[in-house]
Amino acid sequence: MPTSPKHWRLETDADGIATLTFDLLGGSTNTLGSEAMRELGECIAGIEVAKPRAVVLCSAKDNGFVAGADITEFGKLSDPEQAFRLVRAGQEVFDRLEHLPMPTVAAVHGFALGGGLELALACRYRVGADDSKLNLGLPEVQLGLHPGFGGTVRAMRLMGPTAALDLMLTGKSLRAPEAFKLGLVDRLAPREGLMTAARELALASPSPRRPALAQRALCWPVVRGLVAGQARKQVARRARPEHYPAPYAIIDLFERHGASGNAAYEAEARSIAKLFLSEQSRNLVRVFFLQNRMKVLGGKSARKVAHVHVVGAGVMGGDIAAWCASRGLTVTLQDREMKYVEPALARAREFFAKRARDPAKAGEMAARLAADVEAAGVERADLVIEAIFENADAKRALYAKLEPRMKPDAILATNTSSIVLEELARGLADPGRLVGLHFFNPVAKMLLVEIISSDRTRAAVVGDALAFTRRLDKLPLPCRSSPGFVVNRVLMPYMTEAMLAADEGVPLALIDRAAVEFGMPMGPIELADTVGLDVASHVGRILAQAFGLPVPRGTAELLAAGHVGRKSGRGYYAWQDGKPVKPAAAGRVPEDLTDRLVLQYLNEAVACLRERVVEDADLLDAGMIFGTGFAPFRGGPLHYARARGVPAIVARLEELTARHGPRFTPDEGWAELRDHG
Repeated sequence: MPTSPKHWRLETDADGIATLTFDLLGGSTNTLGSEAMRELGECIAGIEVAKPRAVVLCSAKDNGFVAGADITEFGKLSDPEQAFRLVRAGQEVFDRLEHLPMPTVAAVHGFALGGGLELALACRYRVGADDSKLNLGLPEVQLGLHPGFGGTVRAMRLMGPTAALDLMLTGKSLRAPEAFKLGLVDRLAPREGLMTAARELALASPSPRRPALAQRALCWPVVRGLVAGQARKQVARRARPEHYPAPYAIIDLFERHGASGNAAYEAEARSIAKLFLSEQSRNLVRVFFLQNRMKVLGGKSARKVAHVHVVGAGVMGGDIAAWCASRGLTVTLQDREMKYVEPALARAREFFAKRARDPAKAGEMAARLAADVEAAGVERADLVIEAIFENADAKRALYAKLEPRMKPDAILATNTSSIVLEELARGLADPGRLVGLHFFNPVAKMLLVEIISSDRTRAAVVGDALAFTRRLDKLPLPCRSSPGFVVNRVLMPYMTEAMLAADEGVPLALIDRAAVEFGMPMGPIELADTVGLDVASHVGRILAQAFGLPVPRGTAELLAAGHVGRKSGRGYYAWQDGKPVKPAAAGRVPEDLTDRLVLQYLNEAVACLRERVVEDADLLDAGMIFGTGFAPFRGGPLHYARARGVPAIVARLEELTARHGPRFTPDEGWAELRDHG
């Protein structure tokens, strides 16, 4: 035992059962850093000497068991051998835990993720708290990594290849019922009886669970090549190996070793050591910290929003209302007539049923959302969200009716996607209460919400809007009021360039392929069809007036013919069953085409930074990753620009300017990015 452990407590009761409690000093959440791992090894050495009847591992933190490894240590690794030694040291600690001669039980409440779940897997048994908070997973793939403390081996041995590969390749988490069904936990117990259940299981010491023979057979050499091949095909539909090597590394480990023998552990350590130093992983870790920074932006608000009134029951307004109700808020939904509200309520009921999976809880969500054609909820609401169509006159006319009925301290928010707040605030008695809350479609899936403020918006209102966004479990991006704000302003030149290329006769599928091969989640032509050519054209006109964007000829022709994209069944593409029908595009993507798209995106991002529409480069990167899906493995548009080299990008923009016109003129902000990063 260490002389005075900082992070672990080892106590043995009169029955000879030892309890090893993890309580990371100075941290609100348990993570496995180097010091905590070293102390764990010393505690296990003490257990080997003391020989108690059984050992129960647990957490002293209320929020969960162990969140995983200490990610802050990843960036300190400088070479593969150093990383390999670090991982092997951790594997050896867990190996000693696994081979203790007495029963070992992990008593897990809350989360056990990554290295935390690997710690639990090294125990002979696992007992989980039977509540909605139990959350077990191996999400390392989201950081460009895979389990490194033996998880690629032990998960296979416990659950079988099918479930283990699915868990690791998707990075998803399992809740209590599914974790028990798949054998990840041996028992479920009420939170208050968790330690009692763990002790009982340790004393009973039944034979450890094993996967069915059919699953074990998938690890046999003659079979696992077929399993690996199928897994690679499934992964390839979602991720390219040059963009996201980690899932392919997981499959390779399984195919080579079948989760068997000491060589499997060493291969795991070698593989993750290589991934630690990869550009993709370092960028994905960067994205993880950017996300955490946005979560902290919410802070704490002096006022609590309990009642939200949403005006506009279209797709956006209805879905915002449903999301608010699902997060525990009382919501009233207003539109001109009940016939406009009813479809939104029907969509909401479907959403609640899928989200809750429990009819009683879905019913509670539905009870919090009420139609309100008469706008009676305006007088009670803490926050009024306007989500009507994009017309400044219509919005101001609505505010003139709403504001006199609102509580004096209530917030007025607009979901406008492009109109500046200064224009919308004209005529308000209290313009300081107006803030932008720009949600993105689909509301349930898109994490980002732009928080837009003008010079007249009160700081307290902005703070309340940030806190409200975090209460909705969304990521807030504070923006200065400016045409298109950030996401649409940066996205529009990129989409416009794609449409101009289409006007030139470049095959549509080739344009989209250029973007996808760069790392975008979908191509700009498909994106325009998905958003709606009518919506894209409207935003484009606003930005064209503000910044001189060209107007693509083909888009106007499609709109004149009534083709608005996916929702009409025809846009640039024909759409069937919600999917675009794309003709094949043979040949390689010309570099000129990729740069035309990507550098328009980067150039506008630099302009936004120069104008301080967003406070700094990191927040802008975060906004574009979570708002547009900009290739996460590249770390954000401005991070990518610095990595590629500012002088090289400026030179390339000048080449494109000479070839295609002044829309590629390098923004003045490149000098600042070069000089200050």
